[in-house]
This record gives sequence, C-alpha cells and structure tokens, in this order.
Amino acid sequence: MNICVIGTGYVGLVTGACLADLGNNVICVDKDKAKVDSLKKGRVTIYEPGLQELVRRNKKQSRIRFTTSIKDGVKKSTVIFIAVGTPPRPTGEADLTFVESVSKEIAMNMTSYKLIVEKSTVPIETGEWIEQTINANNKKNTPFDVASNPEFLREGSAINDFMRPNRIVIGVNNKRSEELLLKLYSPLKVPIVVTNIKSAEIIKHASNSFLATKISFINAISNICEKVGADVTEVAKGMGMDKRIGPAFLDAGVGFGGFCFPKDLLAFIHISGKLGYDFRLLKEVERINTRQKELFISKIKENIWNLNNKTIGILGLSFKPNTDDIRYAPSLDIIKALKEEGAKIRAFDPHAMEKAKKELKDVVFCRDAYDAARKSNCLVIVTEWNEFKELDFVKIKRLLKQPLVIDGRNIYSPKKMKKMGFKYVCIGRKT
Repeated sequence: MNICVIGTGYVGLVTGACLADLGNNVICVDKDKAKVDSLKKGRVTIYEPGLQELVRRNKKQSRIRFTTSIKDGVKKSTVIFIAVGTPPRPTGEADLTFVESVSKEIAMNMTSYKLIVEKSTVPIETGEWIEQTINANNKKNTPFDVASNPEFLREGSAINDFMRPNRIVIGVNNKRSEELLLKLYSPLKVPIVVTNIKSAEIIKHASNSFLATKISFINAISNICEKVGADVTEVAKGMGMDKRIGPAFLDAGVGFGGFCFPKDLLAFIHISGKLGYDFRLLKEVERINTRQKELFISKIKENIWNLNNKTIGILGLSFKPNTDDIRYAPSLDIIKALKEEGAKIRAFDPHAMEKAKKELKDVVFCRDAYDAARKSNCLVIVTEWNEFKELDFVKIKRLLKQPLVIDGRNIYSPKKMKKMGFKYVCIGRKT
C-alpha cells in the first residue's frame, strides 16, 4: 500500500519505518527541514533502540523516503496518517493547531480517494473536526474518509510494540475504511478492535489514564509502607500475582513522566470537565504524582541537611530508560528544585545528555556515572538504566564524599548496600 505519515516524532517515525518494513511504500513528511535532511542521510534524530537500523534498511530498499512536502505525500498515497504534536495548553487541553493545519493541507492537495487516519493522541470528537476541516477545504469534492488508529507505543520498546502489539484499535465510520486498515495490519496477525471513531479516541485516553493511576496508587502505598516499616516491592509482588491486577506499572518511585501520561491525563481531565463530569479520581492521580517528586526531594534534604553548596550526583535524566526523551521527566523538576536551594549538580545519562543541556543550566554534565559521583555529597538515582544496576560500588564509595545513595527507583538491595557501608535511602522499603 502507498502510505503517508505526517510528522516524524517518536510516533510518526516509528510508524513509518515499521509500515515500510511490512512491505509498504511510505512517505514521511515533516516541516522541519533539518530533521528531514538528516533522515534522508539515514540519521535518526531521536534515540529509540533499533530505529536507525530499521530506517536505513528500508531506505536502502526504497520503501521509505522523507520530504517536507505534504503535497507530495498526499498525492502519492492512499492512507495518510496524521502524527503531529498535540502539546498541552496551560489548562491541560490539547493544542490541536497542528492537526487542523495539516488537515487543511491534505484537503487542498487531494486528487483521488484518501483515508485520513488520526494517529496522534487527540481529544474525543477530533475525528469530527478533521472531517469538517477537510470538507471546508476540499474544493474539488474529492472522496475521503476519516479514521482513528491510536498508538500504544512505549518509548524504549516502540518497534517491538508496533510489530508485536497485544491489540490494534481502529475507529471507523464505514466498511471501506475498515477494510483498508484491516488489510494494512493483516501481516501482524494480532487481535484488532474495530469500533467507531469516538470510542477509539476514548480507548487511548482511558488506557494511559488507567496506567498512570496504577503508578500513583503504588506510590501512595509506598508512603504507607514507609510509615509502618513494610516493603513496597513485596507488597507490589503480592498484588501483581493476582491476575486481575497484574505486575506491570506497580514499581514505586519518583513518579511518572514522559510526554504521554502527564499530557493525556490532564487532557482527559479537561475533556471530562467540558462534558460535565468532574473526574476527581484522575485529579488525585496527578496530585499524587506531583507530590511524589516533592517527597523525594525531601528525602535528599533530610539526609544531607543543608543543600546550599552541597554537590549532588544525579544518575538518569530521561523520563525512563532506553529513550533520550526528557519531556516531563521527573529529573528536571528534581534538579531545578535542588538548584533553587543552592545545590551543585553533577549529572549523567547514557542518551539524554544533549537534550538535557538545552533545558538545564549551570549543571555539570559528566562522562559517566563514576564522574557524576566524584566528590559528590550523595548519589541520586532518578532513571533506572540497566547500566546503573551494574555499577562498581566499591569504586563509587571511594569517589563520594560520604557513602550516601538515594535511590528513586529501588534498583538496589538495601541489605547489600548496607553491608558495603552505604547509607541507602529508597522508596517505601525497609533499610
């Protein structure tokens, strides 16, 4: 099939590359000329395991190409995915300016039937707005359909999530749209949920909001565990063995970040409010998440006393491992709060350093974890990269001014750390 993907961020680029790998002809469109020029050379501008190799392989096979021209992409494609950004406004409402702009351009360049698919996470009824926008600018009355196909890609494992999903959701208004999308995804041989557009839009928001709720719930439990001397990791294990609950997203820590959960949570709260429903449960989920970062900062202050002129080593800047994405990353809020109290920061992340340098000023960015620990008053774990789990703590102990590790992701054994002579502070566990 001939496919156009508009937007080459995390969602658009992974979608385009994976669809190309399934044997389709894919044109990826982005208004950022520098990004397009880089992609034409086979250089991916985001870190996602396996993505650069996937792009290069399909580029070599002439199954994927990149352009800044929506006109080119629209004219040569039957199915057009809209995967542009939908950033939050100050109210939490999604900003759909880019979606509207792209919809207009699609309408003005259609010369034959097109299926326009919303791939970006959008509020309920966006499908109707896309259809209205295209109708208003479709001067040649070219036939088209609109569909919804929400993404469920996790940064760090996005390619596997696309190629081996536990389900695909498509929202359609007629058989023609349904048959096109079923044909497109038939090579994946996975369950496909076919529903109407509004239901598909809600499925995405509801899914992310529920997962965020699980994270905030276990973080709330971690605070109870600390007060009574219980171990949240054991509590989560006991809960997760219940098949009705499951173990995923029951890891206590400093709270969730990234672009999806915080943005989608606030958007769903806003959408519900507009519809006349006060979604107080989700408001509390968001409050707990914010509070968790504040409690973590308090742990640091409690254990090194005055922060002014103290040096703190930070390990992990991305919002989760295996990505360079720092959008809404807990590290940003934590570092900024520590700096406001006069702390000096030495930070390291395997892949997010360049992006973090644009957001954080007066921070020493280190060459590795050991460099971050050097002459620091404590070492703080914010992101659970695998390489941090294998550190030489004999060496770390020599480098730190005092043997203090504050672990926001519970990646070490309290017994082992204590045995090595560290004061070990973690989340919701006995130390």
